[in-house]
Amino acid sequence: MSTPIENARAKIADEFATAMTEAQDILQRAASETGDRARDLRSQVETKLLHAKLRLQELEGDAVDRARNAARVTDDYVRDHPWQAVGLAALVGFVLGLLMNRR
Repeated sequence: MSTPIENARAKIADEFATAMTEAQDILQRAASETGDRARDLRSQVETKLLHAKLRLQELEGDAVDRARNAARVTDDYVRDHPWQAVGLAALVGFVLGLLMNRR
């Protein structure tokens, strides 16, 4: 069962791969063309790459927003339940210490 994050990651990878494939195809056609046709093909490549770059920036902004929200929720929980947070941190530290000593 895939999570929404995995689905979004797969969709992004597919979009990016498609954009790169289209750009490569256009560049190969542009190599054999000259004059106005070559300029048109290069312009298409630039447009595809710009679109891919803008999409990646949009996704980066979404990821930053989600990280900030997670940090805010965590901060609120720690402020509301300080002793539980300390206990959980101690437990995680203890388990990590045990795992590191096994090596």
